[in-house]
Amino acid sequence: MDRATQEARLVLADGSEYRGRVFGAATPSSGEVVFATGMVGYPESLTDPSFRDQILVLTYPLIGNYGVPAPGDLQSLEHRFESDRIHVRGLVVSSLSDDSTHWEAGRSLHEWLASEGIVGIEGVDTRAITKRLREGGVVPGKILIEGGDADPIQESTFDDYASRNLVADVSCKEPILYGNGSKRVILVDCGAKMNIARSLVKRGVSVLRVPWDHDFAAEEGDGILISNGPGDPVRATTTIETLRRCFKDTRPVFGICLGNQLVGLAAGCRTYKLKFGHRSQNQPCRQVGTNRCFITSQNHGYAIDGNSLPAGWEEWFVNANDGTNEGIRHSEKPFWTVQFHPEANPGPQDTAFLFDQFVERLG
Repeated sequence: MDRATQEARLVLADGSEYRGRVFGAATPSSGEVVFATGMVGYPESLTDPSFRDQILVLTYPLIGNYGVPAPGDLQSLEHRFESDRIHVRGLVVSSLSDDSTHWEAGRSLHEWLASEGIVGIEGVDTRAITKRLREGGVVPGKILIEGGDADPIQESTFDDYASRNLVADVSCKEPILYGNGSKRVILVDCGAKMNIARSLVKRGVSVLRVPWDHDFAAEEGDGILISNGPGDPVRATTTIETLRRCFKDTRPVFGICLGNQLVGLAAGCRTYKLKFGHRSQNQPCRQVGTNRCFITSQNHGYAIDGNSLPAGWEEWFVNANDGTNEGIRHSEKPFWTVQFHPEANPGPQDTAFLFDQFVERLG
């Protein structure tokens, strides 16, 4: 598919603008502007529900050189994507490769974005954008198309990303069962990446994926896993309330990413928004009380206040760069969480053993 040479602008709420060329769909868009530093993994990132309604700036200078896997059953555990659709509202890159070389490539990144109506902008100084976001924090932004017809986005105010319950937008609507193991994990879908279910099924358990507002405390199962997801964790009030009921039980509870924050809120912790978030494949996390440090993959804009843990809870991991919380655990019951992604794919797999520990605790 040939690409047009139409120009576009990325406009940030702080007044800064960055000019480039359109790829994908020539459709104006708006969302919270964030950056990620991974060299690879754009098919996984774009389909990660944690990026819901965000404009993603990829800092690696060359994107698209290995194309995109061919479409298939996007809900299949065998597929390479993390969900059944692209969740970002726009993609910003420095240099887009039109040549795709990979044995699994079925189409180009441009073709994929165009087919799903997602706008991209290339030829942009992504280093300058990243520096601005690091200094001033994440901000709302718009991608505007030059020379097109007037569009409401041109005149509208910027989106209020934090005010919406994005978890409700990305969660499944009905329970879905994967695998046929004798042990069952209830996966509370707050925007779950498919590789969480893959990681569990590979270890011989069945996975019942349920909506964020499902009564999972009353559901039959051997353990509960609270998934990753987008937005401000305080918006997922139903999940938090149901988790408090789970704390009266002794079934293992494991939280990942947003799941870390939701478990923390249910326990009585405070959460806050990070200045520019952690979105990379090389975040060092230290296990509290030891000298062990793991390289992790992360994608979150909020964190638990490590100083707000109530009695009976303790920090489990902290970020070695900035000291932010990376996981908590209960001192007596089998409840524990991590802010990073042990299911990272692609990315470091240093912490995949946490799934082994969780499955072992299922009894």
